[in-house]
Parts: sequence; structure tokens; C-alpha cells
Amino acid sequence: MDETSEVELTDEQWRERLTPERYAVLRKQGTEPAFSGQYAFTKDAGMYRCAGCGAELFASDTKFDSGTGWPSFYEPAVMEAVDIVTDTSHGMIREEVVCRRCGGHLGHRFPDGPNPTGQRYCINSLSLELDPADSDSH
Repeated sequence: MDETSEVELTDEQWRERLTPERYAVLRKQGTEPAFSGQYAFTKDAGMYRCAGCGAELFASDTKFDSGTGWPSFYEPAVMEAVDIVTDTSHGMIREEVVCRRCGGHLGHRFPDGPNPTGQRYCINSLSLELDPADSDSH
């Protein structure tokens, strides 16, 4: 699959491509329980890619321990890799982080992160795949 082309699949194709847990998060805006995701405590070097389409999203050197139970990053590897949309679900107004390439739900952005950006991209592990092979390319 071309790294830059948009990924448009039918709901049935997404169901076939993703595990039920990943489908619930990426396609139905679900959230994994805090402290349950495989990358919540990972300190391995590499590039975090979208589990739906493989787009490069977050470099491991921007990951930090936010204490929230989800992988947290202070900025995307490439700002154009994600879109920020207003999420008014659950009686709150939040900034949803979406993969620009496939439209998959990644998590939310909050203004309480560390320097240099002050942002916390709080991302579901189920939305990510860590690619350790890319650790030296960024």
C-alpha cells in the first residue's frame, strides 16, 4: 500500500482487516481501558504507525509518561499525519486525534503536555503499531 495515498475501505473491509478490539477503537471511536494497552509503558525506540493503514504517526523520542495509562506523545512525527477534530461525545468538548490517511480514531489531544509543545497526544495502543526498524531514520 502506498505510504501517502488515502485509505478508503468499506465498513465490511475494515472489519475483515482489523481485530474486533482495533475495529472498536479505530472505526467506532472506542477507548481501551487505562493501563491496559501494550504500549502504555513501552520505552522501545521506533516509529509508532497507524494500526489501520501503516502511516507514520509518532516517533518514540516524543513519548513520555503522562501517568494517564495511555501512550502519550508531545507531538506527531509529521504534523500532517494527523487531523484534530472537535469531539463532543460523553458531554465533553475534546480534541480528537484522527489519522489523516485512513480516518482512524487515535485518541485525544490535551493542553497539559510537557515542553517543547505543551501538548499531550493521548493515544490508544490499539490504534498503534510500533515499528522498531524505523528508529534510526528520524
